[in-house]
Amino acid sequence: MGNTILRSDAFTVRKFTKSEPSSCEAQSGSIDGRNITVVDTPGFFSPERSEEDLKQEILRCTTECAPGPHAFLLVFKIEKFTEQEEEVITKIEEYFSAEVFKFCVIVFTHGDQLSGDTRFDTFISKNKRLSSLLEKCGGRCHVVDNKYWSQNQQDEYRNNQKQVEGLIQTIEEVVRQAGGGCYTTEMIVRARFITG
Repeated sequence: MGNTILRSDAFTVRKFTKSEPSSCEAQSGSIDGRNITVVDTPGFFSPERSEEDLKQEILRCTTECAPGPHAFLLVFKIEKFTEQEEEVITKIEEYFSAEVFKFCVIVFTHGDQLSGDTRFDTFISKNKRLSSLLEKCGGRCHVVDNKYWSQNQQDEYRNNQKQVEGLIQTIEEVVRQAGGGCYTTEMIVRARFITG
């Protein structure tokens, strides 16, 4: 997804094994006159890391975007929303606070797996878990196909360049709603103090 956003091969795409521990990686680029930094975090269920180590690495990722990230992209494959994906949402809230969802955008990859006449809003409406997550994220959701849709110039819905443009506009709207601000570690501390 990071490569699709940056329109380059900035991130190395690989399958992780136990001998390749995952850590955060930041890459930057200029997209339509905007300077953008994408930070790829380790997966929440990396088998080679303890949960505490993983939590610290994911929290460290926020410092890659000092003073903090403008948006969090929750990236899922467009398939069934399982208990494991639901657990990721729980962990995000645990690690960052419920405030984080004001800065979240849901992004589905592998949009080609939707049948030709199915739109992602119909797909989401059929799943209560996804509908609930979408509500938490202020209704912000995009679908991108990183492989096949890039050549489809006739149908804007099935053109990943158009989808990324829409995603960037949504991120800009998140920034506007935050008064130009970003998510900061102070929000984590404040939320932990308020909740106990």
